[in-house]
Amino acid sequence: MTNTGTKIIETLNTDNIDVVVLANGEYPSHHIPLSLITKGLPIVCCDGAIEKLDSLGILPLMVVGDGDSIPQHLCDKYSNCWHYIPDQETNDLTKATTYCINHGFKHIAIIGATGMREDHTLGNISLLANYGKQADVRMFTDYGVFVAVFDSTHFRSFVGQQVSIFNLRQENYIDADGLLYPIKHRNFAQWWEGTLNESTTDTFLLKLKGEVIVFQTYEKK
Repeated sequence: MTNTGTKIIETLNTDNIDVVVLANGEYPSHHIPLSLITKGLPIVCCDGAIEKLDSLGILPLMVVGDGDSIPQHLCDKYSNCWHYIPDQETNDLTKATTYCINHGFKHIAIIGATGMREDHTLGNISLLANYGKQADVRMFTDYGVFVAVFDSTHFRSFVGQQVSIFNLRQENYIDADGLLYPIKHRNFAQWWEGTLNESTTDTFLLKLKGEVIVFQTYEKK
């Protein structure tokens, strides 16, 4: 596919990740998110996730949250890197991600933000549209990667990769090249409408002006 001057992003490439945000959802089992936790990157931990990190003997750069999910003995143990934010208008994932952005991190991997309660999962995924305006923020699950984009973008891909597009603004019209099921100036009014597509080449192009969240699956080994 010819590059039309739009940016190209490689959501599955983790080489430039400079910080990990560990949320208190389902701890990953896939090797890609696991490698991000264990490769020595700084980890900013939502307060409820510190129990798992502590059990693995991994030290966080910072523990961030409102304190309602962290046992007192761990609060004491990590008092030198405990960043308390009592604000109830944002969740702990937003507090931790904002901490990273405010401290100069540009490429952020969110892990453990899905699974368990479905309402938390949906809320966390939708928040990528807020974070993505300030930094490269990607959410890694056991199945693939979510990322928010705001204008026309080429995605590095592979043949057969499963791709879902979630439109966040009803006035947004989307075109796509390189996907199995054609998207021609579509306005997805409901989230399900852009799901379960498939890449037919090593890149695909989304042409849009608005806010969408894209999900891409990992390559099977």
